[in-house]
Amino acid sequence: MTPPTPRSLVPLPPDRLRVPTEEDAYVWHRVFDDPEVMEFHGGKSAEVSVYEELTARQRRHDAELGFCFWTILDEDGRVAGFTGAQPWPHPEWGPVGAIEIGWRLGRSAWGKGLATGAALTTLERLKAAGVPEVVAMVNAENHRSIAVIERLGMELAEVFMTPVGNKRGHRYRLVL
Repeated sequence: MTPPTPRSLVPLPPDRLRVPTEEDAYVWHRVFDDPEVMEFHGGKSAEVSVYEELTARQRRHDAELGFCFWTILDEDGRVAGFTGAQPWPHPEWGPVGAIEIGWRLGRSAWGKGLATGAALTTLERLKAAGVPEVVAMVNAENHRSIAVIERLGMELAEVFMTPVGNKRGHRYRLVL
């Protein structure tokens, strides 16, 4: 008999990820307005306009590339955060030209396997879109995200210092 697969290693059903709507900018702003959630993203929620631009950019990515940072819905259909992939957005540093996988969840969604499940669904979609490799860029102190990265089977490829804040970071990679 095959042992059961841990909940954290099961992809989310595809209907639990959707292209972000205009309304999601406001929901993301509210869900991420928590110092613990934003600890590795500047410590506080960005202005709503940042999320408006981010959700609009993700809709463009989905239309043009077939992938983006999708909105994650919890079991009750509420927005829990986002996951997905996008071209690395910083032309002045980092893995320029690479496809970055990432996620951010509201604190109420932590510890439920959503980040890993959503990332596994993302990897399936990226493979289907013909993406050959992904990277994950993470603050070296972000142990929760590093745990997800390791569950995905990504390998540490580089240790670096960020140009903003001079923080130690890790670049992980996964060949699809």
